[in-house]
Amino acid sequence: MPETSYLIDEIRDMLLDCGLFNSLQASDLLRVAGYFSISQFEPDTVICFEGDPGSFMCIIHYGAVSVRKTNSSGENLEIAKLRKGRAFGEMAVLDGERRSASCIAVTDCTLLILSKESLDKMLDEAPQSAARVIRAIAVAMSKRLRMADGRLVEQQL
Repeated sequence: MPETSYLIDEIRDMLLDCGLFNSLQASDLLRVAGYFSISQFEPDTVICFEGDPGSFMCIIHYGAVSVRKTNSSGENLEIAKLRKGRAFGEMAVLDGERRSASCIAVTDCTLLILSKESLDKMLDEAPQSAARVIRAIAVAMSKRLRMADGRLVEQQL
């Protein structure tokens, strides 16, 4: 299946390019690439809605995504604009909880998708590689939380 092999190589290259998995070895990246898929989104397409069941995470290979939350007054506010290399939906793919925000394509987007089902399958079939993927996701989330904590402290000063 040369097409499948080509697609896995392409996904591996995209995973290398995003930087999220820099701690993984080349053999791990090739192994986990088969659990990801590629999706295209046009501008203004909703990728996920706040409150939806969390069944996948995304890594932006190309384009920009707006992250929006509804405040207590019912206003839909942009809380972040994500670009190439950034991931979103990691919390949902790890814990299966509902989405904490909506994500909308701002431009044409190419996204790498890892579904919760694929992550579970990876855990069964390639547990060491899956553990490295989960650790890389946890480290990225930890860095973002530390940055958010720092911004909150600065706002209170």
